[in-house]
Amino acid sequence: MKKALLFLCTAALAFACTKDLEPSRDILLDGDKVDVGAYSRSCRKLFVLNEGGYGSNNSSLDFLRFTDGNYVRGAFRKMNPDVAGGLGDVGNDIVVNGNELWIAVNNSGIVEVVSAEDERELAATQVPTPRNIAFDDKYAYVTSWSGAFASSTDYSNPKGHVYRIDLATKKVEGSVEVGYQPEGIAYYDGKLYVANSGGISSQLPPAYAYDNTVSIIDVSSFKLVQTVEVAVNLKSVYSDGNGAIYVTSMGNFFDVHTGLYCLLASDPSKPMAVGGQPLKPEAVHVSCSCISDGTVYCIGTADEYDWKASHTYYLWSCKLNENSKDSFRVDLYPQTFTGVPYGMYLLSDNSNNKCLVLGDAGDYFNPGTVSAYDLANETKLWSVTAGVCPGHFAIW
Repeated sequence: MKKALLFLCTAALAFACTKDLEPSRDILLDGDKVDVGAYSRSCRKLFVLNEGGYGSNNSSLDFLRFTDGNYVRGAFRKMNPDVAGGLGDVGNDIVVNGNELWIAVNNSGIVEVVSAEDERELAATQVPTPRNIAFDDKYAYVTSWSGAFASSTDYSNPKGHVYRIDLATKKVEGSVEVGYQPEGIAYYDGKLYVANSGGISSQLPPAYAYDNTVSIIDVSSFKLVQTVEVAVNLKSVYSDGNGAIYVTSMGNFFDVHTGLYCLLASDPSKPMAVGGQPLKPEAVHVSCSCISDGTVYCIGTADEYDWKASHTYYLWSCKLNENSKDSFRVDLYPQTFTGVPYGMYLLSDNSNNKCLVLGDAGDYFNPGTVSAYDLANETKLWSVTAGVCPGHFAIW
């Protein structure tokens, strides 16, 4: 809590923010105090989804309330004491849609829909091993491993699916088969872009290999229309809103590094790797990432193969050049991090001041931390204890 946050939400985040700051039913929940500065006049909450440990049923939902600067831990369980098991096992994604939070709880096979106002459960829709969520104006689209590696005795390896959930009824209205173990998903101009990882497939028949494809679905027909080879073990997908689709790769943890790739919606058959150019080698590596104002921000490390080392992580950003369809602007920030960056979220104001919110998983078993950094001044603004593996963020 060394310095007040002096940033405003961008216009891109305006849909998720509100100036109507009437008290909600969770107003009595207390937590650690954070000096939120100017945010108290623009946004209500920053939500943090803590994944928890696989099989431990300790996924949890925290929030930072901007009206009074309270960072509240375990809000879902506190506001839903009658929901058996709490939020569930392995929270994998959280997205704000209007005044609702949509949360994919992977090992529990549930997509939770929660009130952003007071964290009370609105619906719980069953989807087998859900991973990530995207929206259009009528549906939520959820990637699913379709029960792959369902238990320690069931070594199944089916292809994954994208499930379609009606936003009004919260009911599943069909699915489309994609690649093996799909992860990230993004919507742009009537199409869904799905990153297939093959995280289970790499260890099981028939291929014993990671998937390396992006599946493209037409939402009007809800059918697979194209499959594009990109790189092994794909993870996150982002749309910049202007026709560039970014996809991250986690590599193979041996001789293929992580990286960032770009597909143009106008011709997705020709993916481009984002290179380091004259920058340091870590500027092509991606341990975690996010998108803000059409720019993808990544944290990577040059020695990612050496898991026993104490890594230094570097923050960098990438944006498609406005005057070229096949080149990028890549910037390496001076800010570096230690620990275990597990998830990130970036806020910026109209003056291009930037604040990075970073989740640190620590040892993956005990509570991690959430910290905020002023990138211009290279200073830590504040840090609080979160749940186990804080990895996903959403703002309301």
